[in-house]
Amino acid sequence: MTVSVAGAPFWTTPGLSPLLAVLNGGGEEARVVGGAVRNALLGLPVIDVDIATTAPPQEVADRAARAGLKAVPTGIEHGTVTVVSGHHGYEVTTLREDVETDGRRAVVRFGRSWQHDAERRDFTLNALYAAPDGTVVDLVGGLADLEARKIRFIGSPDARIREDYLRILRLFRFHAAYGDGPVDKAAFSGAVRLRQGLLALSHERVRAELLKLLLAPGAAATLAVMSDAGLIQPLIGGIADARAFARLVEIEALWRAEGWDVPADAIRRLAVLAVRVPDDAERLRGKLRLSNAEGRRLALMAGPVPDMADDAAAQAFIYRTGAEAARERALLAAAHGRPGMERIGRLAAQWAVPRAPFRADDLIALGLKPGRALGAALRRAEADWIDAGFPEEPGHIAALLRAAIAADEGPL
Repeated sequence: MTVSVAGAPFWTTPGLSPLLAVLNGGGEEARVVGGAVRNALLGLPVIDVDIATTAPPQEVADRAARAGLKAVPTGIEHGTVTVVSGHHGYEVTTLREDVETDGRRAVVRFGRSWQHDAERRDFTLNALYAAPDGTVVDLVGGLADLEARKIRFIGSPDARIREDYLRILRLFRFHAAYGDGPVDKAAFSGAVRLRQGLLALSHERVRAELLKLLLAPGAAATLAVMSDAGLIQPLIGGIADARAFARLVEIEALWRAEGWDVPADAIRRLAVLAVRVPDDAERLRGKLRLSNAEGRRLALMAGPVPDMADDAAAQAFIYRTGAEAARERALLAAAHGRPGMERIGRLAAQWAVPRAPFRADDLIALGLKPGRALGAALRRAEADWIDAGFPEEPGHIAALLRAAIAADEGPL
């Protein structure tokens, strides 16, 4: 049976058909390849459209120039030229074969065999091509695996992994995103046998792949499998809490069902998986080359959450911590088994955090001179204002300020 993606939404992306027309003919052939074909067949959004071609990179650039299209040699050593057509950028890559690899980077040579190009790719469902008329070309059994939601290496799993050890992480990321049922047995066995190769990867590549995995629909079940096999701990340099991760995913969904804005977030999920104290956050920042902002977020999430007896206590915590940080800590605390954290989630979403209705100038107007005593009195007034439930009445505020000054002066 012929399978086609000609009716898929991405097929009408501006510039795609004209570019395929430019690249096809004159002894050369071009096809859409990889994720666009896979996602279209699954009914999922298509983000990027990549094209494979028999034409060498210079020929691609020459054809683009003759057609009035902009060509940028973004990965020329690997045969990739980005062509802008219809205001969209398309990566056009010459068919390739791997000559040698050290498990991190490959030396390739250009070829003209679609079969060889397919066989050098990682998984069968990523080696599907779409001809210019939309007909899907399957050379390695990808359609059957796609229908079965099975992530299977092309050929020998060990050989594919040794070409690039990042494929171990990609196996589990793709399984979490597209797979159904257990991880393919042969692929899993190869990943476990060769897991030491993960330690040779750059921190940046591990970071990018791991954060994508944490957001995949099947991340919780997949991480549990990886943790049991010892595949997560070396990457994060510590213990992985897959159970807390699974609870967090459930709690995020429950809080969203309540109407609270709790989008899935990779850094929050990383925190529940691997952060219990601030030192863990610092370790991860270096281990995964996180940005300073990401590292600070992790450290904030590791902060304590006091017991919440009532809404007043929750409001005080939210005010002192900030609504976003309070919600994040509450989510993590709930995932680690703390009851009653919904109170913080609800208030963080619904309560308009007030600003203190007084400043240092108000204390100065009451006779307090600038200096350490002023700062101490201001802090006491704010603490009393919080304890009083954030009152707004001018008379109440004035009484708080006078009491803060009197506390510093002591008994007459």
